[in-house]
Amino acid sequence: MKGYTITDIGKVRSENQDCVRYVQNKIPSYGILALCDGMGGAKAGSVASNIALNSFIAQVTENISDKKGKDEISETVKAAVDEANKCVYERSLSDASCEGMGTTLVAAVVKGKTCFIANVGDSRAYLISGGGIEQITHDHSFVEEMVGRGAITREQARIHPKRNIITRALGSEAEVVCDIFTPELKKNDLLLLCSDGLSNTLGDSEILEVITSRKKLSDIVKELLDMALSRGAPDNVTVGLLRK
Repeated sequence: MKGYTITDIGKVRSENQDCVRYVQNKIPSYGILALCDGMGGAKAGSVASNIALNSFIAQVTENISDKKGKDEISETVKAAVDEANKCVYERSLSDASCEGMGTTLVAAVVKGKTCFIANVGDSRAYLISGGGIEQITHDHSFVEEMVGRGAITREQARIHPKRNIITRALGSEAEVVCDIFTPELKKNDLLLLCSDGLSNTLGDSEILEVITSRKKLSDIVKELLDMALSRGAPDNVTVGLLRK
């Protein structure tokens, strides 16, 4: 298992409120890839994303070692999301400069033959397998609800003026509901996690084309970032890759 991450402020924003990290443990063998995209005035967005990322990874790392069954690992991942939400929410209540802050979270936890994807918000996870690309997560966003109702198309959603409005976030409320997905991850398959700074700029087919034309994870993420920057990158751009 290998992982590689990259993040960039983009061409418009004054601060990078995204953060991403890959953690790999050998004994027992597991990998954690997590990405957060913060929201909030001043520096609150970056505070929220960093608190959530640190909390989630710490909780999974502390509790996953002796977990073997799928149900046990799933509960560990859910509990880590709950703790991350609690940490962000309590900070927003205790610090006036952080009032109203929140963050997305998308994370992959891979242990043995099991893979769990946790998602809150509109940061995404994709599975690249057998020459194809599949979006695993479902955006918790205003435009995704419009797409679901048939009011706009997927392409229209990418450029809609309200595309950055999310309907679910860590830290916004005392409790949060996260989606858990369990995709089958075979040897040499790739998991791609990204903030909306990438997914609002590049289409799925473009992402797949870059992945299939590059072998090194570092080359893939750098090429994806370069493409987003070449198109103006109006938001922070963050990408994480994990290869089984």
